Amino acid sequence: MPNTEIPKLEDYSPRSLDHFFLSIKASYDKEEAQCGGIPEKIEELRIRWVGRKQGHLKSIVETCLKTAPAEVKSALGVRFNQLKVHIDQALAMASSDATILSTGYTTVRAASRTADSIDITLPGIRPGLGVEHPLVRTMNEIVGIFQRMGYSVGVGPEVETDYYNFEALNFPPDHPARDTQDTLVVAKQEHKSLRDRLLLRTHTSPVQIRTMERQPPPIRIVIPGKVHRNDAADATHSPIFHQVEGLCVDENITFSDLKGTLDHAMKELFGSSVKTRFFPSFFPFTEPSADVQISCIFCGGKGCRKCKHSGWIELLGCGMVDPVVFDSVRGKQPGYDPKKISGFAFGMGVDRIAMMKYGISDIGLLYSGDMRFLEQFA
Repeated sequence: MPNTEIPKLEDYSPRSLDHFFLSIKASYDKEEAQCGGIPEKIEELRIRWVGRKQGHLKSIVETCLKTAPAEVKSALGVRFNQLKVHIDQALAMASSDATILSTGYTTVRAASRTADSIDITLPGIRPGLGVEHPLVRTMNEIVGIFQRMGYSVGVGPEVETDYYNFEALNFPPDHPARDTQDTLVVAKQEHKSLRDRLLLRTHTSPVQIRTMERQPPPIRIVIPGKVHRNDAADATHSPIFHQVEGLCVDENITFSDLKGTLDHAMKELFGSSVKTRFFPSFFPFTEPSADVQISCIFCGGKGCRKCKHSGWIELLGCGMVDPVVFDSVRGKQPGYDPKKISGFAFGMGVDRIAMMKYGISDIGLLYSGDMRFLEQFA
């Protein structure tokens, strides 16, 4: 193995500096090529070039950088660092190739390699196949059920105005129902009127208003999406969760149509043996309103801890669209005359349904990003 002599630096002009460092780089590359990928020779090469006591790089520092005039030390330092990076990377790759050779993974090595080259002889890495997140899977399943019944999919912004999120849905400023939805609002909007202030939507219902403003009846839409409320995180609550809402508006729509639609949807989702029942409730944007319960999918209605031994699980809310809601969109779509048309709406929490279907006890697992949890659904 030749013992490279470091050339002398005759002057400090840019041209001379370029020639000096290029010649050293060429000398290193020549020596590395002569090692032939043999681990012992590569180790000797490393000591000879980057050794702390007598390495060539140390000699360059002692004989060139330290003795150079102050005005050229910056230019010298830049070129020296570039040389050092090149040698360090080349040594690392040469050592890696030598290890591969010694362990028998490959018998081919190029005479010289650059830091960004690819060794096509190495065994490949099989990419893993992704699967739907349980929330996405559940949401798509619900949406698919209603699409097969003729519903289209509606979407809308997650950052909404107070008007679309509350006022147009019959939530006046002093309505007590606003207190049940702890809203996350955008800061520094005191200069705006209340209806124009921005917030993170607390439900996907604003999409119902936006859709009716754009489209005259009849309408049949299902609205999946993310919503936000200022809820403290625990096993059953999260400040971020998902909903699927539905809206059907046409002539002669009745509560019987609502009951038949939801009964069919629940049977599609949980099985044909599931039963539904409706209890009077209250929502500002529907009248009459109802809570929907399904027979317990865990015990078949016999009573268990999951259903609190009642045999029933409360799952969603629904009702006939309040005429006041139709009035709020008549300025843009005169076809929503409550004397001529009617409609129903419903909404359900996707997270809770996903937890029921897949036996998940803590809603936080759905948002943790923990691969150990998610791989169970692969």
